[in-house]
Amino acid sequence: MFPFTETARVALKSLRRNIMRSALTTLGIFMGVAAVITITEIGQGSAAGIRETIERMGAKNLMIQSGAASSGGITLGGGSSNTLLIGDVTALEAECGQFIADVAPVVRARTQVVYGNKNWVPFYLYGTSPSYPDVRQWQLAEGSFFTEQDVRNSVPVCVLGQTLVRELFPDVNPVGQDVRINNQPFRVIGTLEGKGSDMVGFDQDDTLLAPWTTVKYKVAGESLTETNQSVALPLDTASQVNTLNERYPGMHLPLYPVASTAQQANHPQANRLTNVDRIALRVRDDADMTTAKKQMSEMLRRQHRLRENEPNDFNIRDMTEQSAAMSSTSEVMRTLLLAVAFVSLLVGGVGIMNIMLVTVTERTREIGLRMAVGARPGDILRQFLIEAVILCLFGAAAGVLAGRGISSAINYWTAWRTEISVWAIVASVSSSVLVGVIFGFYPAWKASRLDPIQALRYE
Repeated sequence: MFPFTETARVALKSLRRNIMRSALTTLGIFMGVAAVITITEIGQGSAAGIRETIERMGAKNLMIQSGAASSGGITLGGGSSNTLLIGDVTALEAECGQFIADVAPVVRARTQVVYGNKNWVPFYLYGTSPSYPDVRQWQLAEGSFFTEQDVRNSVPVCVLGQTLVRELFPDVNPVGQDVRINNQPFRVIGTLEGKGSDMVGFDQDDTLLAPWTTVKYKVAGESLTETNQSVALPLDTASQVNTLNERYPGMHLPLYPVASTAQQANHPQANRLTNVDRIALRVRDDADMTTAKKQMSEMLRRQHRLRENEPNDFNIRDMTEQSAAMSSTSEVMRTLLLAVAFVSLLVGGVGIMNIMLVTVTERTREIGLRMAVGARPGDILRQFLIEAVILCLFGAAAGVLAGRGISSAINYWTAWRTEISVWAIVASVSSSVLVGVIFGFYPAWKASRLDPIQALRYE
């Protein structure tokens, strides 16, 4: 340990004799390490931002859509058949709960929303359940979301996206106001935070959400319940009897009071066999996406009583391919930038080799004198090698500080996100030491191979 310490002390003393040259020698290493740290922290922050953006867009989301209907040999396309039922939502929650974090039915509509003298047709007018914001990881900006009680009672309330807020309520707080949808009054109880455009450019904020029962049976204009089988045709009172147990064949007296058309419209009752357009889900872990899709597919086939040779009457879609494409693009760009930064380290290593060769030439007489008083070739090799490594370490230390400062300044003064990267600091410092060893070895080896007699006679 003592010879190494003494050699390091001599090396530091030699470097202090030419401080300016030593500082300029480390400039290449300094710039390379600073570039590596800055690029890595910017790339890591960008990657984290992309991951969050993908997750907000639905990286963990699945969308189950009904299958394709056909008429006269003509296939009408996906989603044209009514194969998804509200009971499928309950079955998914019960049987696939280990993979599913949240699930919500979706009923779509396309109609005008009117407030005062303004109107707008939202791109997404969805009837859904209170779990939909959890499925989409969507927070409220103001107000509250509707409840399960609102869904059961088909309460005409809605939540607006920021595009509708901007178009219909430029100068008014929308919460508590009434809008008209298909001539039905809806109370605005909340607004959603802005999400921006999705991967294909559609405005996600152009959204209106309401209870699915309200949208299906008051906006889409469909009848809520199946025909009441106990309802009979009008009968002549003369043919009626006093007891229901003594009915004549063909007579069907109603067992329960029958609601009028207005009562059914104002107070609809949910039906387990009611169909929905889509089912939106969010899995707990995107790594389980394939397994979750397989289990859900098997469950829905059982639920729909499909035979083995029958095709699925539903489609399950996810964003795995889009997420992988965006992530891989970000990773390729970061790798290319890191390659450029490491080239700077190599250039700095070449500069160190050049300066060390000059140093060996200048100190030839000193080397000969040290050998004459007993220094071995290994001592000379070690001294010059340590000098090269010390130069690289000084450059690396300054580069780390500069890189952290630049990335922090970028984060402070611009909208770019940066994240500290410990592995980049360790890798850049280790690479600097390796550069010092590799590019300092030849000058050190050349110095250790000098002939002491010739070195002493060198002028």
